[in-house]
Amino acid sequence: MAVGARSGHDEPEERPEQLAESSVAMREDSADGRDADPADGSDDSDGAGDSGQGDEAGQADGAPKKPRSFWKELPLLIGIALVLALVIKTFLVQAFSIPSDSMMNTLQRGDRVLVDKLTPWFGSEPERGEVVVFHDPGGWLEGEPTPDPNVLQEFLSFIGLMPSAEEKDLIKRVIAVGGDTVSCKEGGKVILNGKALDETSYIYPGSSPCGDKPFGPLTVPKDSIWVMGDNRQNSLDSRYHQNLAGGGTVPNDKVVGRAVFVAWPVTRWATLPVPETFDQPGLNKALAVAPGAAGLAGVGLVGALPLVLRRRKRLAARHTAE
Repeated sequence: MAVGARSGHDEPEERPEQLAESSVAMREDSADGRDADPADGSDDSDGAGDSGQGDEAGQADGAPKKPRSFWKELPLLIGIALVLALVIKTFLVQAFSIPSDSMMNTLQRGDRVLVDKLTPWFGSEPERGEVVVFHDPGGWLEGEPTPDPNVLQEFLSFIGLMPSAEEKDLIKRVIAVGGDTVSCKEGGKVILNGKALDETSYIYPGSSPCGDKPFGPLTVPKDSIWVMGDNRQNSLDSRYHQNLAGGGTVPNDKVVGRAVFVAWPVTRWATLPVPETFDQPGLNKALAVAPGAAGLAGVGLVGALPLVLRRRKRLAARHTAE
């Protein structure tokens, strides 16, 4: 065989210069991120593999999350409901149970009423004719038996889901407010600021306005109310506590709120509006000047009269001289 002849190769050998140029080109392609050898599929396969992993990660990030189960959400829902109930009971409305017959037939024993606790937060004060719930001002419920609720009843009462377990609360109708003069003679009507009240729409049938407990006339102190039950012959109201501090009146700061709705039983659903007799003309008219003030005004007038006459006499003399 001749020297330099190749076996099985038809192409000529590459020269050293060509090999050097090829190596440089491969390094530049690699630096640019391109495949060094198109014939080598290793880089392509690696790229394809990386791309597939990226797609799977993207699908995992964009996929909707699986919602929590109902049982995991239930404690949160219960907690929110309890907080809302507590807020409503504290600031908005609260249920109270009627324990006696003192407000028949407007309210009956066992009725549940909803009491508005919101308006007092904005400075609202009790008004004539309203049915209000108030804390015992002192001594009204002395000696009355008190039930012993269980723990569950106390908790439900605390958050407002059951009628109040507070047994020191009473419910009556406001008859007079601070500054009013009120009285009732035996066999007569309640007289408020000189006006007779027509109470036939709300007092218990057969009851008399003040029964065997006439009172007054008396003036209700400022920021206080005079209250009476609608069942006059079966209500230990302001009439029966005149020997206590306040003379039978209730301070406004003892009022929990106004009863606005009978919520239970459903057969007795009803609102509790103010009777029309409390809207009669002249009921809010300012009373005549008190006797003491009238006396002082009379003395002042008598003392001022000579001065006025003397001044008029001087003016007349001056006018004549001119």
